[in-house]
Amino acid sequence: MNSLSPIKEPLNRRNASHLLKRLSFGPSRKTISALENKSIGEALGSLLKKYKHPHPPLDTKTGRQWVSPAPLDRESGRREESMENTLIMYTRSWWLDTMIKENTGITEKMVFFYHSHFTTAQSKIHTSLSLYHQLSLFRHHALGNIKELARKLCIDNAMLVFLDGNSNENGNSNENFAREFFELYTIGKGPQAGPGDYTNYTEQDIREAGRIFTGFKTETTFSKHPDPETGVPLGRVLVNPQNQAIRHDSGEKIFSHRFGNKVIKPKEVLSYHTLVNIATEEAALEEVRELVDMIFAQKETARHLCRKLYRFFVYYRITPETERNIIEPLADTLYRNNYEMLPVLMQLFSSQHFFDQDNKETQDNVVASLIKSPLELVAGTLRFFEVNLPDPGKLTAYYDIYGSLIGEMTRQGLELYEPFEVAGHAAYHQAPGYNRNWISSNNLACRYEFADILLKGIPGNDNSFTIKLDLMKYVENPANISKPADAEKLALELIGDLLPEAITENRLNYFLNDVFLENLSPMNWKFEWELYKKSNNDEVVRRQLEKFVRALLQSPEYQLS
Repeated sequence: MNSLSPIKEPLNRRNASHLLKRLSFGPSRKTISALENKSIGEALGSLLKKYKHPHPPLDTKTGRQWVSPAPLDRESGRREESMENTLIMYTRSWWLDTMIKENTGITEKMVFFYHSHFTTAQSKIHTSLSLYHQLSLFRHHALGNIKELARKLCIDNAMLVFLDGNSNENGNSNENFAREFFELYTIGKGPQAGPGDYTNYTEQDIREAGRIFTGFKTETTFSKHPDPETGVPLGRVLVNPQNQAIRHDSGEKIFSHRFGNKVIKPKEVLSYHTLVNIATEEAALEEVRELVDMIFAQKETARHLCRKLYRFFVYYRITPETERNIIEPLADTLYRNNYEMLPVLMQLFSSQHFFDQDNKETQDNVVASLIKSPLELVAGTLRFFEVNLPDPGKLTAYYDIYGSLIGEMTRQGLELYEPFEVAGHAAYHQAPGYNRNWISSNNLACRYEFADILLKGIPGNDNSFTIKLDLMKYVENPANISKPADAEKLALELIGDLLPEAITENRLNYFLNDVFLENLSPMNWKFEWELYKKSNNDEVVRRQLEKFVRALLQSPEYQLS
């Protein structure tokens, strides 16, 4: 029976590894050891905490950040398209660097979760600062209030461009954002109950919400309208000198029976030529707040959000039992806490269900049930082997290398900040496959090829820096491998932490004997290792280590989390 009851015993090594693989972009052997034998409360106390915002990305030409104050063109005082394309590339590279190098914790994983849920795409937004500030908004709310985040995203600069909020004006309504706000971002689409009635909301509700979202524009200088809580620049209400929201629909908005026929209208209006009343800027913003409060007052909104959270962090399949025993209690927690995320995350990640202690049926197991995204595969491999990455101080090499890594992820099926559709990456929303959508014949081949590329080395365009998995350096570090001359111990240590669950004896024999030892005895490995230590010629032992690790990284088991 699925259970949210917390586990009681200290974390063993495999449970510590599972927790880190799901809550971060992958552990190293050191970080697994640091959590081993801790209580779940101690472990989550270190993982579910906010980290400081990373330093903004830097410009290769000036060596300075361009975020605050927002720059114009480097020489001419104008923002040119070629410059924006470059800064967008810098921003994406900087974000990937942040995800890979972040201290172990959930913050950046939550940033990516929010990006995958409140989807936008860089190719349509086409402004680096919009991307940067949206990520800052996600990061600030990583462990905070998702209702407040949803409200701010209604006037987020990136979202206003992505879903055409800029063109939504009184008399020329554009309902794109309103439709996605109901269907994707908040309450979710229920079964069709009738013409234009989706159980949780109706077409009437979309039309009326679209009217509330009229008259908002992007703030292109990014120097005004900061959010009072986060300081992040948001969009603006288009007003005239008299503070009238001149493109906002100031009429009554009457919602359907799904929301109790609620009426939302401006609280404050100013007369225009004594004939027409127009909302003030503050009244237009207050209408957005009322709309968000109305939607989040529905319990189904909490359920929809908890299902998205569950499929991202736990398992794609939600059975009736899971809905009853996991989703519904989580939704209760989220709703009772006014949509604060931290209590829900604590409840879920400390549960027997999350650690497979509530069900002995192998087909319903949580551990090793998710296919890693290309981001998790690339970042997790680099983090596990502590691969040396370029320092932001060497900017040309830094952006070069991260551009190459983004290219590798794209080949595997995930283009960073460029989801394929408005609903986001298919792995997080598209039934029935969900995360199995990460795998196609071409994508799988590129996943396997990544191991070869990493062992060979990934050079930057100017060859000033190369990312390379140096296995000799790795195994000779006693913090990683306790006894490198002991073939069986070395193999068990790597297999135990790289693969998500225990493998069969036949599978272990394959990796250890067929691949690593090439059907020779462990004494032969010991002899070769000792010979290497005397001669400093690593040709034989390096070849065997690379063959062994390549087989692990290209195994079906390693694709799972």
